[in-house]
Parts: sequence; structure tokens; C-alpha cells
Amino acid sequence: MLTFVQATSALDELIDRYQDFRLLGTGFGFTEGPAWNTPGNYLMFSDIPGDRRWRWSEQGGMELDAWPTYKGNGMAYEPDGSLLVCEQVTSSLIRIRPDGLRQVVACHYQGKYLNSPNDVIVRSDGSIYFTDPNYGRWPVAVGVARECELDFQGVFRVPPGGGDAELVVAEKEFEQPNGLCFSPDESVLYVNDRQNLKAYDVAPDGSLSNVRVVHDEMGSTGVPGNGNPDGMECDALGNIWCTARGGIWVLAPSGGLLGIIETPEVSGSLVWGGEDLRSLFVCTSTSMHLIRPTVGPAPLPY
Repeated sequence: MLTFVQATSALDELIDRYQDFRLLGTGFGFTEGPAWNTPGNYLMFSDIPGDRRWRWSEQGGMELDAWPTYKGNGMAYEPDGSLLVCEQVTSSLIRIRPDGLRQVVACHYQGKYLNSPNDVIVRSDGSIYFTDPNYGRWPVAVGVARECELDFQGVFRVPPGGGDAELVVAEKEFEQPNGLCFSPDESVLYVNDRQNLKAYDVAPDGSLSNVRVVHDEMGSTGVPGNGNPDGMECDALGNIWCTARGGIWVLAPSGGLLGIIETPEVSGSLVWGGEDLRSLFVCTSTSMHLIRPTVGPAPLPY
């Protein structure tokens, strides 16, 4: 049975608490960056300390997809089936095409190396948004220690068809930007930080405006703590499902807390998937789990 904390009746309408987390695999270093491949009906996710990328499906179970991955983190699929991967060691956002060719999408901003791209999403017009904290430059297992060339941690956009990465937020707006997702109609972009969740209005040209904090105090204050705002997704109703302190925080579009679903371990990210796209795959530190909400996902951008 799932454990709900600070839950309203609205949470019970979104997910049946009379279920358990289904364990798909365990024994990893730290699972992150899940992406669902709809045509192939399989899940991809990163084990950052293990420097490996894994594939899971109902038919094939758990399979090693790639090693090394340069401490790959967040991932997302493009309409042509290409896989976007945030590589923390190379400070790059890269594309792996269906034929296996590796392309660099972004690695510099104004002549300086990015910090360590962390999470990435694709808009329906083909533009790419990604966060760039500096975790991958820390002397820990998720990166390689090195000095930053940029003096800020930003959020960037790559225009449809490619081009230079564009900074879409103020330079000092974030301490460590992390997870990001669009509202179902793509009119709002949500981006989280170490403690809070911010929202932006998205213009037709992809620029952002009207920044506001929609929820605060979502992160741990101690070390090692029990989670900070990280991977997140919107559902079809516009609610935000965000991994953070203590589990999965479910927030209304306005930012009001509907409740927290406790996770078996510290949760770092999640993604919609499954044949009906109504499974929520949850990265839980050393493991990968899934749960089944009753609500469906926000529409895929392709």
C-alpha cells in the first residue's frame, strides 16, 4: 500500500493508494534521467555513478544499453527517434540518432563550456530546453572534479533545427536548476531549483517571461538529506508530479500541494510510460520502480 503524506482528497482521485511500488530492478549506483520510447515500448534510464545506460521492457526485462556514458543523466526522445542525453563529464547535450551516430547538440555558451547539462525536454515545435547546474563538476561519483567556466547555472534553449544554445533565464536566477517540464498546452514551463519550483509563461517564439515561485521548501536541509526537487512531469490535468524531499510531490497547476507519495528510497526522477502511457516509472536511488496513477500524462510533443 502506498503511503500518502499531507494528502488531500484530490490525490486519491489521481492514484489508487491500494497498490505497491513494483520493483523492476535494483543494485544500481543512482538511477536518473528516465525516458520512454513509445514506438519500441521500452524504458531507458541512467545509472550515473555506474556510468551505464539501461533499457527495460516487459518482454526483455533489464538489459545494459551502453557503457560508458560519460556520466549520462537526463534524456528525452525526439520525433525521429533520436535520443538526447545530458553528459555530465563532457559538459555536453548530445544526440544519439537511430543509426547510432553521436552528435553534439550543445556544449558551449558564448565561447565557454557549459557546466554539466542535467535534464532535457523537447517542445512540439522541435526546440530543446535543458538545465545546466554544476553537479557534474563536483568531486563525487556523478561527475569529474573541474573548475567551471561559466559563473552561473542556467536554463538553455536550442531552436528547432539546431543552432547555438540560448540562455532563457536571468544568469543568477537559479542556484542549481534541475528538472523541467511543460504544462499540457506548453504555455507554461516549470523548472525546479534546490528548494523551490518556478513557473514561466512561454511565448510562441520560445522565450520565457513572468517568472514566479509556485511552491517552496521542497528540498532537504541536511546532508545527505532525503531528496531535493529533481525530475518531474505533468499529467493530463496539468498537475505536476515532482520528485523531491521524502518522495513524489503532487502539485496542482497553481502550485498547491495535493500530497506526497513516499518512495522506497530517495527518488531522483520519473517519467510516464507503458503501453497505455499510464505507468509512472520512478528512479529510486539504487532501484527502478513503477506505480500506476489513474490519471494519464500530458500529451507527448510528437
